[in-house]
Amino acid sequence: MQDKIEIVQTLLEALPYIKKFRNETIVIKYGGAAQESDELKAKFAQDIVMLHTVGMKPVIVHGGGKNITRLLGDLGVDTRFVDGQRVTTREVMRIAEMVLSGEINKEIVALLNSQGARAVGISGKDANFLEAIPKDSENFGYTGVIESVNTEIVDNILEDGFVPVIAPIAASQTLGHPGFNINADLAASRIAVALGARKILFLTDTPGVLDAEGKLLSLLSIEQTRRLKEEEVIRGGMIPKVDACIEALRGGVKKAHIIDGRVEHSLLLEILTSTGVGTCIEL
Repeated sequence: MQDKIEIVQTLLEALPYIKKFRNETIVIKYGGAAQESDELKAKFAQDIVMLHTVGMKPVIVHGGGKNITRLLGDLGVDTRFVDGQRVTTREVMRIAEMVLSGEINKEIVALLNSQGARAVGISGKDANFLEAIPKDSENFGYTGVIESVNTEIVDNILEDGFVPVIAPIAASQTLGHPGFNINADLAASRIAVALGARKILFLTDTPGVLDAEGKLLSLLSIEQTRRLKEEEVIRGGMIPKVDACIEALRGGVKKAHIIDGRVEHSLLLEILTSTGVGTCIEL
């Protein structure tokens, strides 16, 4: 009987958050270990089904850099990075789109559907959802930055009760152009702003933002985050994530979260409990 009571208490703890975020759009950047481990993939899918079932509107934006790098290696295609971002040649662009829009996107859709969600996969090219311009064509090739987000297609998917799964490939307005490879963190941020999302969450391979002693910082303001960057406490791969958080917050998103995707059900723990499991950044 005690086990059953504890289950009820857990549900009651989650109830205020279910009520608070019902009918709200929540953008989730899916990547890292959570996208690599079969067990974590299944837990992630269950989390999304749970959020959707209780009335939230999850929108998934996924990465796939490791898969792209692996396939490029298998095909003998050189790839290089500048300041942590991939230089996307025309050949790399073809492979990136194949991996992101084809392999990974459809795998996530199939996984969600197998758990009872009704998922629909798109890329930024569909209905010109994402339109981009070159980041720096001389140095980065077909790596782009988003110029506009045309939300109609995703609004319709959400209105019809489906879960959108978005590959970060953007369209170009130039006839015959293959499109652009977009940093998935920054794509998620721009999409969250355009959709008027209540929250944005980034799944990473760390517990969240850590202080100089390696301890988790559960709550940060934009100003505190900026100061930690200046002090180089925040560095490396965490920089684009906190930059994406700040961009989303300045665009009207209420809260941004960086959480550990290696923890089972980290999405539910962050959204539906009072303490959360990662770092929350807010205005």
